[in-house]
Amino acid sequence: MTDPAHEPTILIVDDDATEREQTRRIFRSEAYDIVDVGSGVEALGIIESRDVAVLLTDLKMPEMDGQELLRHAKEARPELQVIVVTGFGSVEGAVDAMQAGAGDFLQKPLDIQTTRARVRKAVEKHELERQNVALREQVDSVYGLENMIGASLAMQEVFRKIRRVAPTNATVLLLGESGTGKELAARAVHNLSPRARARFLPFNCAAVTRELVESELFGYNRGAFTGASRDKPGYFEEANGGTLLLDEIGEMTMDAQAKLLRVLEEREIMRVGGTRAIPIDVRILASTNRELEEAVRDGTFREDLYHRIKVFPIDIPPLRDRREDLPLLAEHHLMKAAEEHGVPPKPLGVSAMEAFRRYDWPGNIRELRNLMSFLVLSVEGAVITEADLPDSLRNGSTAKRPELVEVGRSMDDIEREAILRTLKATDGNKTKAAEMLGIGLRTLYRKLDRYGEDVSDEPPETNDDD
Repeated sequence: MTDPAHEPTILIVDDDATEREQTRRIFRSEAYDIVDVGSGVEALGIIESRDVAVLLTDLKMPEMDGQELLRHAKEARPELQVIVVTGFGSVEGAVDAMQAGAGDFLQKPLDIQTTRARVRKAVEKHELERQNVALREQVDSVYGLENMIGASLAMQEVFRKIRRVAPTNATVLLLGESGTGKELAARAVHNLSPRARARFLPFNCAAVTRELVESELFGYNRGAFTGASRDKPGYFEEANGGTLLLDEIGEMTMDAQAKLLRVLEEREIMRVGGTRAIPIDVRILASTNRELEEAVRDGTFREDLYHRIKVFPIDIPPLRDRREDLPLLAEHHLMKAAEEHGVPPKPLGVSAMEAFRRYDWPGNIRELRNLMSFLVLSVEGAVITEADLPDSLRNGSTAKRPELVEVGRSMDDIEREAILRTLKATDGNKTKAAEMLGIGLRTLYRKLDRYGEDVSDEPPETNDDD
């Protein structure tokens, strides 16, 4: 909603004075500050000096036509909403204008009700974008770092570590549950580094089959295997000069781990089927939601590689451990969702925020972000209340207390019970159990095999865990 003390400015541009006057009359009963000019040059001067909400411009004008005005106006004010006006039967120019950034178009003669409705919608969108810009500036200046948000001590410590390590070339290991924002943290490290102008490439080690990990990372030469009809550079070559994030590195096969270790030590790669070493200059970041020390003990992760990537570890806290950030995060993602879906934002009521604080957020920031999209699309009332929240959040909102375990019980026994109870709760669905436990599916199969449980069904070749 617009501020009632501030009348949005509507700028009408047409070289025909009669057309301008007729357009002004359409808005006589509307609470707008109407300005009209006869040329694109005059319009651009006003746009650069005033906060114009909506530009309503004719396409065909001498000196500077509507298309050129649109381009310059959007460069000067990206949040400016532009509606182009075209003569009857000349829609082609309007389509070109919309591809260049115009939000809507109208045909002459202007219909009063249609014009008012389109402009009203454009004003709302402009106000929403202004609020978002202001919010982002406020959040970034006080609480944020490269799209990461948090006023809590835990997040301020994360920001401090990122700022400290980003200017260096050190390998960083990002640790945290699924959905906590490990990739955002990796992008922040890259964007604050001397490599910021080069590429940042994330590679999900858990989402690629064992057979393809090496060819995707290191590339391959023509004829290396069936189907290799051409030379193909891998992620390391594509990221040369920049940063490569190895997401869910704990799911990498032992063979791939050995090759990665050589890359870290020698700073060169060998394509699958290749005979020539290719030097690379890539900063390596890694992330995982697994306990890598445990994987080292299990023999599923190389100890030497673990020490090479754990040069500078950063723990990203789960949302339940930073509940004081919830109001800031909820407001930020609510505004982003409203902007993305093109709807006016609605405030969060006290009851909704209280429910947020009681909830444990197993899906962390990702779950909160998806919830905000659901709410901006589904809530019909003026304020978002607890009644608008999904049943799963309202009914399961009380933060769960951790169950006590017997003192002196071994960690292996505790882990085994947790895995088997989770598997029982999912009716034997191993994929779902792995997601709930925050471990990779292949890791779950290895542990079940070690416990002597049935693993006759082969794990799927791909895994989408974060």
